[in-house]
Amino acid sequence: MAANRVGVLFVFLVCGVFLLGAKPELASAKVCPQICRAADYMTCDSSGEERLSPKCNCCFAGKGCTIYYSDGTSKIC
Repeated sequence: MAANRVGVLFVFLVCGVFLLGAKPELASAKVCPQICRAADYMTCDSSGEERLSPKCNCCFAGKGCTIYYSDGTSKIC
């Protein structure tokens, strides 16, 4: 009976090691906060100086974009 439990624990341990070691890049997932601030517009490197409709936050806007807020501040993504 005890040998059966040890075998089951060993199988779970081997499966866990395999799953954690198989794709370590999957373990570093990015978390996008659902916090939105009132933004006037945004610009992105790919669109030059064109004013685009703003995204909720940098997580959704993408790298190389800047969000401009109504209070005069900006956030470079």
